[in-house]
Amino acid sequence: MRPLLYIFSALVLMSLAFWAYRENYATQSAQKDVSRLQSEIAYLREGLSQQRAEWAYLNRPSRLRDLAALNFDSLGLLPMQPGQFGRVDQVVFPLPPLDFSQMGPPIDTIGTLDTEVDPL
Repeated sequence: MRPLLYIFSALVLMSLAFWAYRENYATQSAQKDVSRLQSEIAYLREGLSQQRAEWAYLNRPSRLRDLAALNFDSLGLLPMQPGQFGRVDQVVFPLPPLDFSQMGPPIDTIGTLDTEVDPL
C-alpha cells in the first residue's frame, strides 16, 4: 500500500510542477503583451499630441485670415454684414422643467367597466 501512495504522491507532484511551469510561461507572455501594449499606447498618445499641435498651428486666426483674403474671390465668399446675425429675442430657449408636485393625485386610466356604454 505504501509504494502505491509514494507513486501517487510523485505523480501529483509532477503534475503540479508541470502546471506551475506552464503558468510561469503564460504569465511571462501576458507581461510581454502588456508591456508591448503600453509602449504602443505611449507611441499613439505622442502622435496624437503632435497632431493636436499641428492642428492648432494650422488653425491660427492670422493664417486663416490670410487664406480667406487670398482665396476670397475663388471661394465666392461674401463680406460679413450686421444683418447676418440674429437677435437675442429670436433665439428659442428651452422651457423650464415641469413641476409635477403641484398636480393632484394620479388618475386611474385602466379601471373597469361597471356600467354599460351607450353606443352613439
